[in-house]
Parts: sequence; structure tokens; C-alpha cells
Amino acid sequence: MPHQNLIRRLLAVSRLSEAEQKALAGLPYAVRNLADGDIAVHQGERPSGCTVLMSGFLSRQRVISERNQISAFYVPGDIPNLHCLHVPMMDHDLCSTGPSIIATVGHVALRQVLRDFPGLTYALWGESVIQAAIYREWVENLGARAALPRVAHLLCELSTRLQRVGLAENGKMNLPFTQADLADACGLSTVHINCTIQELRRRRLIDWQGQTLELLQRAELEFIAEFNQEYLR
Repeated sequence: MPHQNLIRRLLAVSRLSEAEQKALAGLPYAVRNLADGDIAVHQGERPSGCTVLMSGFLSRQRVISERNQISAFYVPGDIPNLHCLHVPMMDHDLCSTGPSIIATVGHVALRQVLRDFPGLTYALWGESVIQAAIYREWVENLGARAALPRVAHLLCELSTRLQRVGLAENGKMNLPFTQADLADACGLSTVHINCTIQELRRRRLIDWQGQTLELLQRAELEFIAEFNQEYLR
């Protein structure tokens, strides 16, 4: 069920009663399977529902001056376009990064549940606040940090977020990202990303084999990145 990841995500930052969890679990939804690069929701579209990420990853992206810019990654349990409940038009694409499964929950049904359970409104507002904090951190990361701490910060953030929904353990996680994906997210060239990943490997800070990434020295990586996970709470 798509709502299991959503409930787990909300429970990580909020308290939900059994009735509230049951109300979320009972929401009707439609499921879509996406391949790498498929667009879940297009820029300019006016979606009639919110997207819940069931598995895999989505990215928020837009082409600016002929370059693709990724401004967010979403992990299972996230609702990337929750804001469309209030801002009807999408100003960016939601793209599948690697294969993913999404569920769409209609706005009408979701609004009714939020009216019936004000505690859920509070929980989803909290989720929106966290997403805004992540966005601010990304802006500061791109604007103020050099390549090595910039990439290290992104990896620490992803590990923390995946751990909270049970998808990372002891610093090990599945990341189906290409170097081009990381370049678009970090505002770097693919050549610069490759050199940065190799430097993190050389220092024995990470091990990245295929789609499996392991943070080998988490404390050292966080120190380099100036990473403080408080903004994710």
C-alpha cells in the first residue's frame, strides 16, 4: 500500500492517532510504474491529485538556460507536489530517477480527510515545512560550498532521509543515480562529479559499487560537509 510509506514518514516527525492512520490508509489511489527518466507530472500541468512516492526516487527539475537543474530528490513516503492543493499549476517537472512506483491521491478525497482529521493537516503542514527547509539547505549548499563538501552534504542528507523510512542501514543504501543526475543536483559538470566521487573513494569515506552506496566514515563525511540533520526534523 502506498500509504504505508507515507504513514511511516509522518510518524518520524509527528504523532498520528490510530484513527488518523486508518483515514490515510483508506484514501483511494491510482498506481503508476515509471521507468528511469519518465515524467510523473509535467511543468505547466494542473494535477487533480497529489503524488505519493511508493518506491524509488523522484527529482524536481527544470531546464534553465539549456541546462537541466535538479532542485530536489524525493524518497519513498514523500509527497512531492503537496503544494498543488493550494498552488494549482506545476512550475517544474517531477521526473523518475531510476525506476519508481507512484500513487496519485485525488485532491477531493485528500481535502475531505484533512477536514475530518485536523491532526493530519498539522502533520502534512509539518512535512511541507521540512521540504522548505531542505530546499533552503540545497540553495546554501550550491551557493556556498566547494565541490567535495557539496557532494558529501547531499549524500549525508539522502542517507538520513532514507534511514528514517527504513531504506538505509549502517550507512548503506541503494541509489540508482547516474553521475549526470548528481551533476544536475550539485551544479557541477559530470567530469567534476567524477573527480569528486573518486576523491571521496580515495579518502575511504564512501564505497560505491553499482547502485549500492555505503558511507564508510559518517562522522568524517559530516564534518567535511558541515552537515547538521536538525533541518530534517
